[in-house]
Amino acid sequence: MTSKLEMRFARIVDAAGLPLPVTEYRFHPTRRWRFDFAWPDHKLAVEVEGGAWTGGRHTRASGFVADCDKYNAAAILGWRVLRYTTSHLRDEQLIIRQIQTILKFVPPIA
Repeated sequence: MTSKLEMRFARIVDAAGLPLPVTEYRFHPTRRWRFDFAWPDHKLAVEVEGGAWTGGRHTRASGFVADCDKYNAAAILGWRVLRYTTSHLRDEQLIIRQIQTILKFVPPIA
């Protein structure tokens, strides 16, 4: 975890008393894709997307296409992926509610 946005997200999770996620979790059996944050027992992942307003990697065509490939592969494997931008990180209560809802209503994998 290196970006300021990822550190901010980690502080939100910690301050809310949510279970701590695994960082840089490699979810795919053959590809080197990783999630920024993951709760593997619930197949819940969070991606913190920087550069939305500055033309960052996730908003340029090649980065966007690569992200689509990654997120589609994750969905095929049964993952729920929440994506947050800088703007989203301003609404900490929304993030907390969304994560709490999934952790509460999606049973852990046995």
